[in-house]
Amino acid sequence: MAEGTQRRLAAIVSADVVGYSRLMGVDETGTLAALRAHRAELIDGKIAGHGGRIVKTMGDGLLLEFPSIVEATQCMVDIQSRMAERNQGVDEDRRIVFRIGVNLGDIIIEGEDILGDGVNIAARLQEIAQPGGVAISSRAHDDVRDRLDTGFTDAGEQSLKNIARPVQVWQWLPGASTTAVPKTGDDPLPLPDKPSITVLPFQNMSGDAEQEYFADGIVEDIITALSRFHGLFVIARNSSFAYKGRPIDVKQVAQELGVRYVLEGSVRKAGNRVRITGQLIDAGTGAHIWADRFDGDLEDVFDLQDEVTAIVVGAIAPKLERAEIERSRRKPTESLGAYDYYLRGMAAMHLLSREGSDEALAHFGQAIQLDPNFAAAHGVAARCYAMRKMARWMKDGAQESVEAVRLARKAVELGPDDEVALCTAAFALNDFASEFAVADTLTERALALNPNLAWAWLFSGWVKVSLGDTDSAIERLERAMRLSPQDPQIYSMQSAIACAHFVARRYAEALSMAETAMRERSNVVLPICVAAASAALAGRGGEAEGLVNRLRQVAPELSASSLKDVFSYLRAEDFERWVEGLRKAGLPE
Repeated sequence: MAEGTQRRLAAIVSADVVGYSRLMGVDETGTLAALRAHRAELIDGKIAGHGGRIVKTMGDGLLLEFPSIVEATQCMVDIQSRMAERNQGVDEDRRIVFRIGVNLGDIIIEGEDILGDGVNIAARLQEIAQPGGVAISSRAHDDVRDRLDTGFTDAGEQSLKNIARPVQVWQWLPGASTTAVPKTGDDPLPLPDKPSITVLPFQNMSGDAEQEYFADGIVEDIITALSRFHGLFVIARNSSFAYKGRPIDVKQVAQELGVRYVLEGSVRKAGNRVRITGQLIDAGTGAHIWADRFDGDLEDVFDLQDEVTAIVVGAIAPKLERAEIERSRRKPTESLGAYDYYLRGMAAMHLLSREGSDEALAHFGQAIQLDPNFAAAHGVAARCYAMRKMARWMKDGAQESVEAVRLARKAVELGPDDEVALCTAAFALNDFASEFAVADTLTERALALNPNLAWAWLFSGWVKVSLGDTDSAIERLERAMRLSPQDPQIYSMQSAIACAHFVARRYAEALSMAETAMRERSNVVLPICVAAASAALAGRGGEAEGLVNRLRQVAPELSASSLKDVFSYLRAEDFERWVEGLRKAGLPE
């Protein structure tokens, strides 16, 4: 690639007026006036409102760039819907009608212009789009299908002019179904072979938005208690909370998560009193199996959670052993003050930001101060440090690394039967101390205690990558994804699978999975590193160079010599091969 050439991943849109030459022949002045009016009153404002920019105009056509494929697609669907409305009452032979093509791909930057296959594919998609419709590539469709209430029809593989490989195309027209067309086999997810349930975020009825963390914490604890039952399949917190603040269709949620039962409810905290209401729904029939409310003092909150859990289990799996029910009853701490700080810390950590991690560590520190024997608080604090390391948020790397290891060892000491303490400690010890075998033992213990804990499957997968047991790693990571199919952090699971393929020297698979993770979260360093190293070692030099350029935009301080400061969880031979690939791709020393 020429020196100074820049590349980036972008959403590209090509739009063109159908029959423009004929329209100009019929009424040149009127056509130009109508086109200008549509742009001034609708199109240009919509593009700007969705974060896009007009790269260039070409007579009757537009080339656009957006940083988000979701925003690009929604913008084009909105424009075409409004254009259909604006054309009502206009003679058919004088209507301005667009064809639009949308693609997600790599582009080359030349001044204000953009070039490359990503642009060419968008232009070819535009040519085969239906008048008034939008045609998108399968790569774009994979990203928007679960994020837009817009139906696309599978138009099959298409051979596009001057494009080497066929492209799977999806078409949209005004008036199409508002339910996205799923990939075959992906939706609905098959039901597990045991009773399956998701617990949706409970509504905060306290009249105080600052009590949201408490309602969320109650739900998270109920999920954890249910997930300890080996005879149940329980969706992870991150996926159930993906529905927070959204209108809920219980049947649709159950299909998207692949479960039979849905638990929803509310929490009211007023002074020293707590009320929890809940209703259990069989999504297959829509029937309400059970509904009740539980009142008590704040000191009774753990007992209230246990009551909810026991009733739910009795309703959906009455044959479970009483001993298993008793094992699910576990107070994380005797200190309500420590518990409150723990819940606040979890809420802050889930913000996935530098400031959120700072706040989370402060809250976990307060929880530990109030209850020095609070095992989960130690473990989750250690995990928070690991998150900071991977995200390059640490302020003092040496000091934070020492503290993370101290917290992890203390969590194991205090919580030998606490699955959260064990798996979070394992992740920290794997990352900060390279204690791969110890971490493996700890994650196995956590999974034996709680087979539904998605965190434990994720961290266990990472440990198996560190040990070079790649097939087992991928199995565990896929299990984590099934337990949390709507996880906002699913890119971390995909990144780990990409690493596993890299360690196994399956570079094409590693590159493909890393690109999938990059589409989920474009500014995360790990999948870009895996993709660049894999492309270089697979002999795809131009692609590798473009990925390193992208890496240097996201993390300009990163170099071959500093990689160990961020990523220390690979065996020496795997790490050296990774560095070799990144050097080959052009990462400076």
